[in-house]
Amino acid sequence: MPIEVDLHNKIFHLSSRNSSYVMALTSQGYLAHLYWGKRLAVSPALLRVLPSMSRPFSLTREQDSLLSLDLLPQEYPGFGHGDMRAPAYQVLLSDGTTIIDPKYQRHRVVAGKRDLAALPHIRVGSPDNAETLEMELKDAYSQLQITLVYTVLTDLDVIVRSVSFVNHSRNSMRLLRALSSTVDFLEQSWEIISLPGAWGRERSIQRNSLAQGIISVESRRGTSSHQANPFLAMVSPDTTEERGEVFAFNLVYSGNFLAFCERDQYSQVRSGIGINPLDFSWLLEPRETFQTPEAVMVYSDKGLEKMSWTFHTLYRHHLNQGQWQHLDRPILINNWEATYFSFTEEKLLEIARAASNLEIEMFVLDDGWFGERDNDRKSLGDYEANSGKLPHGLGVLAEQVKQQGLTFGLWVEPEMVSQDSDLYRQHPDWCLQVPHRSSSWGRNQLVLDLSRPDVQNWIIEILSKVFQRADIAYVKWDMNRSLSEMGSSSLPKERRQETSHRYVLGLYHILDVLTGLFPKILFEGCSGGGGRFDPGILYYMPQIWTSDTTDAAERAKIQYGTSLIYPPAAMTAHVSGVPNHQLGRITPWDARHWIAMSANFGYELDLAELTSNEKTQAAQYIHFYKNTLRKLVQWGEFSRLQDPFTTNGMSWMFSDSERNEMVVVYLSLRTEANPNRTWIKLRHLNPDFLYRIKDCSRQQESTGSGEVLRGDELMNVGLCVWPRYDGFTQAWHLVRESLAMSQV
Repeated sequence: MPIEVDLHNKIFHLSSRNSSYVMALTSQGYLAHLYWGKRLAVSPALLRVLPSMSRPFSLTREQDSLLSLDLLPQEYPGFGHGDMRAPAYQVLLSDGTTIIDPKYQRHRVVAGKRDLAALPHIRVGSPDNAETLEMELKDAYSQLQITLVYTVLTDLDVIVRSVSFVNHSRNSMRLLRALSSTVDFLEQSWEIISLPGAWGRERSIQRNSLAQGIISVESRRGTSSHQANPFLAMVSPDTTEERGEVFAFNLVYSGNFLAFCERDQYSQVRSGIGINPLDFSWLLEPRETFQTPEAVMVYSDKGLEKMSWTFHTLYRHHLNQGQWQHLDRPILINNWEATYFSFTEEKLLEIARAASNLEIEMFVLDDGWFGERDNDRKSLGDYEANSGKLPHGLGVLAEQVKQQGLTFGLWVEPEMVSQDSDLYRQHPDWCLQVPHRSSSWGRNQLVLDLSRPDVQNWIIEILSKVFQRADIAYVKWDMNRSLSEMGSSSLPKERRQETSHRYVLGLYHILDVLTGLFPKILFEGCSGGGGRFDPGILYYMPQIWTSDTTDAAERAKIQYGTSLIYPPAAMTAHVSGVPNHQLGRITPWDARHWIAMSANFGYELDLAELTSNEKTQAAQYIHFYKNTLRKLVQWGEFSRLQDPFTTNGMSWMFSDSERNEMVVVYLSLRTEANPNRTWIKLRHLNPDFLYRIKDCSRQQESTGSGEVLRGDELMNVGLCVWPRYDGFTQAWHLVRESLAMSQV
């Protein structure tokens, strides 16, 4: 069984396929952490890891002179009883104190996993796929109950954690800090991996050594943000893609978050992740409950690649929902960089006809289709079709696009409002705002207060009308600014610091209703590109616009970093025009295709202006993607072969689960005069099998039967590439043939 309880020794052992997570109760009733790592046959001898000593300036409990909470590895630590490290939670009681001392009350082991109400969560399907341990702690003085929930998935090295707080007293109390998980580690050298960035260059891979003190990753922008991602991994210094231990944390949440690792004076390390406590509090009235988001914890004993595969598998099979989890994602054309706000119905249909001739599958109408939306200063909130641009209405345009053999998609930004809009003039109080304070602006727009039920209901109603008015197959849901002035006119002053979390809960409610009402629509998340790329959004929207940067070289690095946690099937990427609209860089046509085809593939340029040769090549790439690459991108395994953050080139590989078919791609980011050859060593092939290799770099040249090489040669010698210019790409299609003759 995944969860074993030794009642005599008070040891709780959670085991997955390759890992163990072990807790124990101390004689005083504290829940202590013993171990997380490679799978163990747990015995009472493991209790020896608990300290039984005193240290200078580490306080001990009055009942036990050898028990110091400052030294004890704990499962969910508080602050104020002698533990001076960062706490998991903090509660302000009605008497003005913040001292909480919860002790073990009871536990339950249940088959499967409970769903969270009002929050996205990991699903396990059958109860046979998981087992859950609920640990109930209670503080005798305050009557606060804290329940720690641990779910172990049987087929993956994953533990899903969350926490609920219940006020069983007659007095109100206020949560000031409520993380979803913390883990205490014994002394060891660690390096911390995170994914920092900015608009247009999201999710770079950063790796720092952990010295005494704290490394933290956080967002205070109201979203998970371009600048950070709710992810942090602790790795041994020798960890690579293929070897070494990894302990990774990802929060299923789309708002302000905090992830940290703290190394104390004795080299013990505490990690934690959850809602950012800055500007957060939650009034907990008698008998009320507060539920934290879920934290996903992944262990790998075989490096970063195995960690990534675990996250990818978990999110594809246990987070995404609806029919689009299993359907081919369409190749689309988006008109944004082709026209921006300046388009006519005739121009849109011209682009749609060109897309149809290339056998593209969907046309997406981006910003500018509603109200008087001729620029980004007005009409957000007025979702009636612009009669000047679309004289026959949205429904007729959708039908005309459909007649070209394409489905129809639409851009919306329902969380925002322009000051110059009918909506704002009618409901100025619907914006996030603090009385007697001026407002901050981003992209010339304000933010609707999604914590308000009336705003939530309006968004659901207005978008339902839009989606019913035309045959909508896809919705790009954008959100183009950070949140500020986090106050709600609908909340009393004692609850104003709940606004940020209530905003996220409001968003989830809206998405839950709309995805239920319109299950056939493919929803794609976007926040100025990748500003809200997190598991919370992926729960409702199976793919996210990965970055507003469409430059191929920059996109390659962004997609590479994003793949550390999120599968390629969660990313979208488009072939755009040159010079690139964000960087001014001119990147080869082939490079733009291979980067875009390494995710959910589309175009964002004026297809009607392509040359005859470009159209021929585009048609060949589209054919290859449909018939070969799409199934590997969506359902295959992804391997990072060459790191763009440490070299001038990068390479990656898609493979089916049986390693019968693979596509390998190389991109040169920057070349030098008289360059050396580069050798790309593949992974996970059968050394004794033969593989037929076909160069498919430029589709019009992919002729001939291809070379045949053994798996051991491909893994130990590799494929050769000679990068001759910036943006040079080379790609290979590999198919397993048979055992080598020497093995027959």
